[in-house]
This record gives sequence, C-alpha cells and structure tokens, in this order.
Amino acid sequence: MSTHRLKRRKPWQLAVVAAAATAIAAPAAAMATQAPPASTPARTAGAVGAYDDTYYKDALGKTGPELKEALHAIVSDQTRLTYDQVWDALKATDEDPENPSNVILLYSGRSQSKDTNGSGTDDWNREHVWAKSHGDFGTDVGPGTDIHHLRPTDVTVNSTRGNKDFDTGGEEVEEAPGNRADSDSFEPRDEVKGDVARMILYMAVRYDGDDGVPDLEPNDSVDNGSAPHMGRLSVLKQWNQQDPPDDFEKKRNQTVFDEFQHNRNPFIDHPEWVDEIWEQS
Repeated sequence: MSTHRLKRRKPWQLAVVAAAATAIAAPAAAMATQAPPASTPARTAGAVGAYDDTYYKDALGKTGPELKEALHAIVSDQTRLTYDQVWDALKATDEDPENPSNVILLYSGRSQSKDTNGSGTDDWNREHVWAKSHGDFGTDVGPGTDIHHLRPTDVTVNSTRGNKDFDTGGEEVEEAPGNRADSDSFEPRDEVKGDVARMILYMAVRYDGDDGVPDLEPNDSVDNGSAPHMGRLSVLKQWNQQDPPDDFEKKRNQTVFDEFQHNRNPFIDHPEWVDEIWEQS
C-alpha cells in the first residue's frame, strides 16, 4: 500500500484548474459537433456495387424473370471472339498473379506455362465449363467462344470431365486431387465450386435463344446429354453460397470486361442474384 498522502488543493488552485478544464473542453465540444466533410466512398474495380449506377442500373430493384431478362439485355452487349482468339485471351484472364509467364488451370489449380497450350498429354487446353455438346453449339462464335465460361485446364483432366453435368460424389481425379467424377457428373475442387456455378448461370442468362443459339437453361438433373441444359441446379446454388467470389475471380471478370468481351458476369458482382432469379429451384 502506498504511504504517500494526498495534498488538499487550496481554493484558488481549484479555481485555476476548473478554468483550464473549461477552456480545453469548449473547442473540443465544438469540434465534436462539427459535421465531418462529405466524401465519396472509394470504389475498387470489380467490387460489388461498383457498376450499379451505370452498367447494372436497368437491373436494380428487379427479381425473378424480370431480373433475368434485364441482365440478359445488359450482358448481351459484348464483343465476340473467335475460337483462335480464345488462346491469347485465356493467357491474360487466367494469368498466375505470382508468375506472369503462367496460367492457373481451373480444376487442378496448377500453375503452368502459358506456352504449353495445345493437345498433348501434359498441355493445357480450352475447357467449355458449359459443355459445348449441351446445346450442340460447338466452337462457333458465341457460346462456343465466350471466355466467361472457357478456362484453361489440363488436357487429361478436361477429358475426364468430358461433357458431364456438375454434382457431388464420385472417385477422386488422379491428376487433379480434390475433384471427383462418376459416370454422369463431375465435382470440382472446393476452391472453384462457386466459380463453376457462376459460369454456368451466366451462360443461362446470356444465351436464351434469341440470337440464333440454343436457349441454355440449368436444371436439377444430370446426364442431360445433348439437351441445352446443365445440372444440377440445386447443387450449383449451394456452391455459389459456399464459395463466394475471390480476388482471382473478380480480377478475371474485370479483365474480360476491360480487354476482351466488354461484358461482365453479373453473378460475380452480385452473387445474391442467383437466388433472386432461381428462388424456387
């Protein structure tokens, strides 16, 4: 215990202290009541909401079929690439942020030289995430060359995926641990489940049969064959929630918009729109 004794202040000392405290408190109170200067929040490229007052302005406030129709009109205004142009586009959109000489392969997650694209066993090629046989659009300009769903993948893994619908379960893919496949479905690794879902649902909004291409629609089935459908929608919706857009996916969306097609995947900017369109599924 301290043995120091507190000294009593004299009345004149107390008056001085009180006056000083009042002088300090007055400007502080004035500053506290002064309104902060108005400022505009900084917006980063590709951030959620960054394009709401421009690109997405005609979609805001809508839900269900009206939202889908509005987004279709918005994203259909795009530059179309040829299938040969896709090679160079993917080298930019899927560039490894830690090694600009490489691309990141979608399913395996492996970083691989941009120069190893081709058809060899250890090469990477152009994977149609919405399988091109589902609607039989092939590699024609349009859905067959839309880089919002074309991604670099290992040739062997691409072959394993084939034209399977997306679902859970199956045996692990040897060259791409974390991915699984069975006779009628493919399950991507956890890190890109949401990416896959948002690519499939972008295709369903972008291509609705009004420009000479099939009306692409997701459904809750697998083994859809050549029908213009991809499943399983209920699983894709879960993946969209479980794996929200990361920096790589957002940057890719921005690169497609700025440098190539000049349209966006709305479900990367607004993942919540998936449930607002396909609420009952």
